[in-house]
Amino acid sequence: NGLLKEEIYMKQPEGWVSEHPNMVCKLRKALYGLKQAPRSWNEEFNSFIISIGFTSSSVDTCMYLMREKESVVYLL
Repeated sequence: NGLLKEEIYMKQPEGWVSEHPNMVCKLRKALYGLKQAPRSWNEEFNSFIISIGFTSSSVDTCMYLMREKESVVYLL
């Protein structure tokens, strides 16, 4: 899950047993279904892929390539 750039709070999920039922949860990372989740996951993925030696294509930023000696690896 990707990191969040802003503070986001949510109600406790249904079925969650808590001594404080009126408290809310502060999210540390993006959850599935959150509007920010796809972008934060992509930023996390992009950082990782670049850290292991891939570069983002100038034609399509979702295509990565790694040149090694006489070989090229494409990641779509």
